[in-house]
Amino acid sequence: MTPHQETFTERVLQRAAERGGQDAFVHLRDTGTALEPERLGWAALDHRAKDIASWLQERGLAGRQVLLLEPPGPQFITAFTGCLYAGAVAVPAPLPAGRERHFGRLSRIAADARISAVLTSAEHAPEIAAWLAAAGFPDVACLATDAGPAGDPAHWRAPRLRPDDLAFLQYTSGSTSAPKGVMVSHGNLMANEAAVQRALGSTAESCLGSWLPVYHDMGLIGHVLHPLWLGARAALMSPETFLRRPAAWLEMITAYGVTHGGGPNFAYDMCVRRVREAELARLDLSTWQQACNGAEPVRADTLRAFTERFAPAGFRREAFFPCYGMAEATLLVSGTPLGTAPVTRAVDTAALEQGRLAAPEQGRPTRTLAGSGRVHPGDFEIRIVDPATRHALPEGGIGEIWLRGPSIARGYWGRPDLTAEAFGAALAGPDEESTGWLRTGDLGALDDGELYVTGRLKEMLIVNGRNIYPHDVEAVVRSADPALGTGAAFAVASPYDGRDRLVVVQELRDGTHAHDELLARVRRAVSGEFGVAPDTVLLVAPGTVHRTTSGKIQRTLMRDRYLAGELT
Repeated sequence: MTPHQETFTERVLQRAAERGGQDAFVHLRDTGTALEPERLGWAALDHRAKDIASWLQERGLAGRQVLLLEPPGPQFITAFTGCLYAGAVAVPAPLPAGRERHFGRLSRIAADARISAVLTSAEHAPEIAAWLAAAGFPDVACLATDAGPAGDPAHWRAPRLRPDDLAFLQYTSGSTSAPKGVMVSHGNLMANEAAVQRALGSTAESCLGSWLPVYHDMGLIGHVLHPLWLGARAALMSPETFLRRPAAWLEMITAYGVTHGGGPNFAYDMCVRRVREAELARLDLSTWQQACNGAEPVRADTLRAFTERFAPAGFRREAFFPCYGMAEATLLVSGTPLGTAPVTRAVDTAALEQGRLAAPEQGRPTRTLAGSGRVHPGDFEIRIVDPATRHALPEGGIGEIWLRGPSIARGYWGRPDLTAEAFGAALAGPDEESTGWLRTGDLGALDDGELYVTGRLKEMLIVNGRNIYPHDVEAVVRSADPALGTGAAFAVASPYDGRDRLVVVQELRDGTHAHDELLARVRRAVSGEFGVAPDTVLLVAPGTVHRTTSGKIQRTLMRDRYLAGELT
């Protein structure tokens, strides 16, 4: 019988003792000509993590913040586990890509987190050490974790941790100049991993599979820490490998019998568009039990198109797992019950724009929404709230999603005012139980227990008095022509009358198109769907529209760049 564990560190130590020489992870390294597997067994993970942990403990870094700038794969996993074993607070972040803006954000994270050490690779250590000195962190130690033994595993001591102690800081991936570190405790992590297991039906026999960034919640908690929690195995590859050739993800699922794994909605769209017939013929997706679709609004047409395209490879519609979550809730909030098909619902477009879900009337425009599953009552309380009045809305009303539960993080590191505003919200009314809610900033509605996420509160477009969701505009624009890729829709105030104007920045994959004809098609498509024509459609080169490292379109950043005249 497995003894009770209160912290994630205790859990991983127990799993390592149970699994011994079994494989824990395989990382597929892209050499440019092939994908070479790098394997990490449980015993090796345990030994390397204790080596790193003893180095951290020797320097008195238990309870201190340690910045992880590791490449994806075994090295990141051992470094993160080393922090857990030391009782240190891991701060995962992407390796710098040599751009000044990237180093600038990294400097802000390092300063905000008050880091005491950096774990990285021998390849990047000189560059990181130079950055630390130049950015004003000369006393921060930098360890190349792949350069040989760092400490002495024999001198490692199990840390004395409590559920309220921090496990890691999850820095949000937005485009603002002040990144916020979400404080995830061991108790939060244990509660959410149990919620993930309940939702997915995952076991120690499962195989997780992912290409997602390991320094953000869906990749880290869902695909690295969850197999550690289960004692399962996982197959991983880098985001660059997937983006270069989406079929590689599906081939990994085929080769390793992946049962659970997923990504944002756009990943499934990319597979539909870019996986060739010859690649499809080699796939076997019949082992895929739960294909998670989250991190951005789930689209009904994507669920349908992916199912139809990959049914010949054994993919079943019931395998789709539309879900909703966020870093402030550790990860998962809601998901489609195991073994059931995703829920989609046709709603009246005019009612949707007025803030409610309603059945469509004959002859009126409709929109099809995909549900994001259900909330397990033991994991979260959920309310849909009018953000202006803070009154809970009845079923079918669209408002801000508010949450409470043991997975809700402790707040933002060093930001008491922001923490109080976001994590200490109170519903209007005299009820003493109305306090302590997390304001998610996401808009949605509940209908018969199903959660429908409709957009972000701050990104809502109000044009001619109508509420329009930017991701809906972007989907309609893409549908106007196969040559159109990623786009960003936002509103800007007219300098003449102050009214909001709709702007679309749209990537064009094929430069041979007649632009005037293409722009006219885009305007007709948007006007026909929403009754509002874009004031400006700017065609740009592929790669211009920025996404966060977790895959979300950075509409605020694109709006700022548009207003600054930086887009060509």
